[in-house]
Parts: sequence; structure tokens; C-alpha cells
Amino acid sequence: MDSASEFPISFGKWGDETSYMEQLVDNYHSVFLTPFIYEKPLLSTFFIPRVAFLSRKHSGRSNLRMSQPGSTHDAQKPVIQQQKVIIPNNHGKKLLGLLHETGSEEMVILCHGFRSSKENNTMVNLAVALENEGISAFRFDFSGNGESEGSFQYGGYWREADDLHAVIQHFRGEKRVIHAILGHSKGGSVVLLYASKYRDVHMVLNVSGRYNLKTGIEERFGKDFFERIKKDGYVDVKNKTGSVDYRVTEESLMDRLNTDMHEACLKIEKDCRVLTIHGSADEIIPVEDAMEFDKIILNHKLHIIEGADHVYSSHQAELAKVVLNFVRTAALQEGK
Repeated sequence: MDSASEFPISFGKWGDETSYMEQLVDNYHSVFLTPFIYEKPLLSTFFIPRVAFLSRKHSGRSNLRMSQPGSTHDAQKPVIQQQKVIIPNNHGKKLLGLLHETGSEEMVILCHGFRSSKENNTMVNLAVALENEGISAFRFDFSGNGESEGSFQYGGYWREADDLHAVIQHFRGEKRVIHAILGHSKGGSVVLLYASKYRDVHMVLNVSGRYNLKTGIEERFGKDFFERIKKDGYVDVKNKTGSVDYRVTEESLMDRLNTDMHEACLKIEKDCRVLTIHGSADEIIPVEDAMEFDKIILNHKLHIIEGADHVYSSHQAELAKVVLNFVRTAALQEGK
């Protein structure tokens, strides 16, 4: 799906800043414990203002390496290593993630969506975009998803916020600075819940998160879903082959229905910068949800990517550009 407009629609309470990403990899092969392999560079070249991030490998500050506007040469890339990291959560389950280590002290943590994993295209592409700018990124699987331990449970938004807290505490123990947390889809809702509860990260990026958790259930499971779960106490959700993919219990359904995003977002403190990104053509979560977040979060910016669907299938580069623009602009403002 191509964008209906060359430029995205942007709304903000801080004004609009324009800076662009140097490079994004859109064809990626997952590799454990080995240097990154770049398969295909993005055709377009963008420019982002230089912002220095502390290096863990040497004293002093190191500027990011990037091309000048209009240059046809690739920016010199930082040395990237991908490290497997295992972190216990508060329930004794091991969370598995991959650290894209650039040597920066600062890092961004990426959170996947419903029934997804750290290997989701959006998670991988954003990690690559960040590392190309010299920023370490960590993408991990919530418990019961991907390679992490635990059984999958429907709902569990607050439980996943607690998983994220375990990850953040781990890296703080390693003397890392959590520069930002970013979540896509369900992960977008989770990072907002995290900000409302823990209040120790001051940059949050919500990519296509859901505002009203009472919606989207019938669309996914059918109109008779509530009657079936009331009758049997659970519903088995089957995949295309007819085998059971996962089970939704009445308890887990109520967990979701009782999670109040409106109430939580009112508790996000003003010193926390929040960016909500949403596609105008999102077929899973309506763009109106993004506009609701914009009404109630104090320090908030809203960016609508025109023509983008829920997974940004044709807008991965534009998504990464918006993310990097926000991260860099906020870093510049914090450095003043």
C-alpha cells in the first residue's frame, strides 16, 4: 500500500521538527551472537542533526557518523554486535532478547505486539535504524511469546509492563541509560501503562497502540465470542489449519476489559515526552484511538502516517524516520 501523500500529517504540542534518517535496512536475516549482516540499503538518503551519545568503549563523547544532505555515499557505520541476553522476570520466567550493541551508554528498548515477537519486521527494522545512528537497541520477547519462557495468556497488559520493568532494571544494573521505550500495537499500550506506573523513563513512543481495550474483540473472534466464553469458561482460538493456536479464558478476557488506558494515561507525568504514531489506513486499530491519546496525555505529540496500515507494510522507512526524528529532537532539547 503506497502512501496517499508524499508527506505525513503531523500534529504536535511542541511544534514540528524536521530531521531525517540516514539509512534503514529493510531486508534482514536474524543472526544470534554474530555481527549484523546488511542485505539491502534503503534507496533514499536522509539527514539527521548530529547528537553526541556517550560511548561505553572510551571516555569522552563520540559524534554519530552520517552522510551530509544529498550525499550519495553511505555514512560510516558503527561496529554492531548482536548479543543474546536472558533476563528473569518477577515470576521466575526467563525473558530472551537481542541487544544491538553499538557501544552507546544510552539505549532504546523495543516491545512487540499481540502474538508477535522480537523478530517482527517492525522491531527488527527499528533496531537497525537506531543502531545505524549509533544508538544501542534491545528487542525482546514478552513472557509466553517468542523464545521467552511462560505460557501465552490473553490480556496481561500490566503483566507485560512488569516484564518491561524487569528488562529496564537489568540494564540499569549494567549502568545503561534507558533513553526511550517504544512499543508497537499491544506493545504501544504496554509502554504507556509502564510510564503511568513506574514513571522512570521520560521518553515513550507508542506506535499504533489501542486506546479502548473493549474494542477489537468481536472483530477478531466473532460476534458470539462473549456468549461462548460465558458458556464454557474459555474459547480455543484456532489457526487456519484447524489446530488450537491459543486459549482465551474468561479471566484473561476480563483482565483486558478491566485495563483502563484512559485512567492510566492521565497518570503519565508531564516530564515524560510521549509520541504516538499511527497509520491513517490502520485496519486493526482505528486512527481515532491515536487522537484520543492526544487529548489526554499532557506532554504529547501525534504523528499520522498517511496511507500506512497497522504493520506499516509499505511505510517502514517513513516510520523509522519519524522515530529517529523524535528521539534526536528530544535528545537535543534535553541537552540544552
